[in-house]
Amino acid sequence: MNSNLDQEDPEPLQIKEEQEEICISHEEEPLVLKEETETFMAASTYEECKSEASSDQFLFHNSPDPEILEQEESEHVDLTSSKKLLKCDTCGKFFQYQSKLNRHLRAHTGEKPYFCATCGKRFSQMIHLRKHIRIHTGEKPHPCSICGNKFNDMSAFKSHMRIHTGERPYSCSTCGKSFSQMIHLKIHMRVHTGEKPYFCATCGKRFSQMIHLRKHIRIHTGEKPHPCSICGNKFNDMSAFKSHMRIHTGERPYSCSTCGKSFSQMIHLKIHMRVHTGEKPYSCDMCDKRFTNLINLKTHIRIHTGEKPHSCNICGKTFRQNSTLQTHLRIHTGAKPYSCSTCGKRFKEPIETS
Repeated sequence: MNSNLDQEDPEPLQIKEEQEEICISHEEEPLVLKEETETFMAASTYEECKSEASSDQFLFHNSPDPEILEQEESEHVDLTSSKKLLKCDTCGKFFQYQSKLNRHLRAHTGEKPYFCATCGKRFSQMIHLRKHIRIHTGEKPHPCSICGNKFNDMSAFKSHMRIHTGERPYSCSTCGKSFSQMIHLKIHMRVHTGEKPYFCATCGKRFSQMIHLRKHIRIHTGEKPHPCSICGNKFNDMSAFKSHMRIHTGERPYSCSTCGKSFSQMIHLKIHMRVHTGEKPYSCDMCDKRFTNLINLKTHIRIHTGEKPHSCNICGKTFRQNSTLQTHLRIHTGAKPYSCSTCGKRFKEPIETS
């Protein structure tokens, strides 16, 4: 029994439990961030991106369009020019032309003189209206010459091209991590600042990213929009669905650089790496024994508490570990899942061959 308790290889179900705890407690994990990155890459239109970006007027941060160039020009006005400069009384920016100042002032007044004849949405600048109209017409005038994807505005096209070039021009001044889009850097900075601008109206829990709030809300609604077409299981987020599909496909994309063992999920690889590093981050408060994963610690604590939560529904015998219960059940069922490769004899438990 002690050997079972001290084993350092967590059972599959136990790993799942630890994974869920890690995902909940570390919402800034790369896996989650990656998913949001994919979301932003896919959502390149104004309407699709506005949930995360529009609140800060961030959508057109890379755009070479005229109104953005005007803003850049206003910051680099030739102060030596003999032409009289026009100053914005609200923010102090200078402009060389009245038309540019007038357009700029709409940022302060909220004036939106341009509207869409199809849906009625209003815009402060004509270029934004033109981009918006492409949502209705389906026009995507900016094609990628490498993969063929098409985009409805130049800023989305430029962001996409960084996938192919690997360019990451936006760097975090705190940790140095770089990103292909400014909006991704902005989201990342909340890791350092602790800012959590999104909150659940049901329970009040706060989140640093909109995608995390949307996933969380599904806990309250019970929504599971990602069904498995093979076994029928449903999942409330795409990352959990993708991880599940690897059970059916057998895909194990995460490999240990030390021993070559591969895993279906990154969290399993991280736990496995502790076998090589010797890291044991979980300690027992009662005897100071340490463990590589949380589930082994929980199992160990039952030695001290006497808890045996796994019971046999046939004879009522209880066990500390589910694996021990499964072995016990074979007494009743007669199942012998392990066989000798030499003679074919079958056994209830694994056998060692010399």
